Amino acid sequence: MSLFVSFVFCYSMGEVIKMIVKLKDVIKRYQGNRLALDYLDLEIQKGEVVGLLGPNGAGKTTAINAIVGLVDVDEGSIEVFGQKQNGLNRDVRKRIGLVTQEVTIYENLSAYENLLFFGKLYGLRKEKLKTRIQEVAKLIGLEDRLHELPKRYSGGMKRRLNIGCSLLHEPELIIMDEPTVGIDPQSRNYILEFVKEIAKNTNTAIIYTSHYIEEVQHISDRVYIIDQGHIIAKGTVNELIEKIKGDQITLIEVKNPLEESIQKIKGISGVKEVAIENNTYQIITEAHVNQLDKILSILTSQTIVNVSNQQANLEDVFLMLTGKTLRDSEV
Repeated sequence: MSLFVSFVFCYSMGEVIKMIVKLKDVIKRYQGNRLALDYLDLEIQKGEVVGLLGPNGAGKTTAINAIVGLVDVDEGSIEVFGQKQNGLNRDVRKRIGLVTQEVTIYENLSAYENLLFFGKLYGLRKEKLKTRIQEVAKLIGLEDRLHELPKRYSGGMKRRLNIGCSLLHEPELIIMDEPTVGIDPQSRNYILEFVKEIAKNTNTAIIYTSHYIEEVQHISDRVYIIDQGHIIAKGTVNELIEKIKGDQITLIEVKNPLEESIQKIKGISGVKEVAIENNTYQIITEAHVNQLDKILSILTSQTIVNVSNQQANLEDVFLMLTGKTLRDSEV
């Protein structure tokens, strides 16, 4: 798929960097002077997939809306394609594709009619529009189902059509906000591989948010972790995992976990963080500290199903930095 690419060149130590999005010291306040964004810095370059992770209410949606131009910020600067984003620049908006968490297709129109409708909204006409519909249908794997009504589609197919509607105008920046919510694993894998191919083959910049950390870990070139409106960590997945390298990760599965046990376990010397997910205590302890006996003594009233250790992953980094597992924080 070809793109009409326009780049902003920023020079640092003689190296040309192709910058698509740059937020610097961005502040956004809501009613009661509540800070939604607190001196937020964020950069996205051409051709990279950037994962944006954060607990519920951390500022992810506000940041996305600010990049798109749907909300004004109180302080700081936002540049998209080298132009100031103030919500009034139509040229900037035409170069962005937004995939919302909510499926926004029309189920009583065929997939072809949906793509036709959204293509016209983006200003595509005649042969160009027909060509793009066929190209996008192939990309999303629906070329043989174009004339069916989406209400007969599976959840995964609806999600793919929803994504397709945002790709018709060949955006240079795609923002995907929870694009795999409520779909089956096969459709999820299709979308993840599709996202990686889009970035690789078209040099499109992609912002990807998800409450499935394994998705972000799988597809992201870099990850930003946001909490309380500001970035608390950033880097490649390996760079972030390096932050807790050497820590021990212990998983203790029980039948009926108790929230009050978390604080008791945290009180043990050497324990850095504790959370519960899927009836399993996730416990991060300092390197070379063995407190398993003390931890198990706190859980004597609970039926222990399994005890295991694992290598650190991105979810452990998130837990260490925010004190929460991502899926719990999204509930």
